[in-house]
Amino acid sequence: MTVSNRQPDTPPTKRQEEGMATRRSVLGDDHVDRAEQSRTGFDAPFQDMIVDSAWSRVWSSDAITKRERSMLTLALLAAGGHWDEFEMHLKATANTGAQPEDVREVLLHVAIYAGVPAANHGFKLAKAHYRSIGVDLGEWETV
Repeated sequence: MTVSNRQPDTPPTKRQEEGMATRRSVLGDDHVDRAEQSRTGFDAPFQDMIVDSAWSRVWSSDAITKRERSMLTLALLAAGGHWDEFEMHLKATANTGAQPEDVREVLLHVAIYAGVPAANHGFKLAKAHYRSIGVDLGEWETV
């Protein structure tokens, strides 16, 4: 792992190791490997900050479960209209334990507190994702 704010031959800190392990457990090795391969000197400080703050300090905390954290993240991303990140974290629900029923409840909550257009788009993306991985949404679509 290369971390730009230290010499390449300096070992990562415990926090960096913890953050990277959590990032991999949530997003998967393929995603993290792609992100690390596209890392440059320009964005390396930003990537380091994400690993240290988001993945180590926040996602590695056991104050709430990864399922709960995943649901909160989806709600916040939908509310902010951050659709690329929403899709990334929607895919990550396979690793966090958040189920389609959880995502539906998140988006219903988003509709009330952040607006129907955000929830509507979130439902569109979620339906496409679940169909792409073979989840039968038939019973959900008739409710």
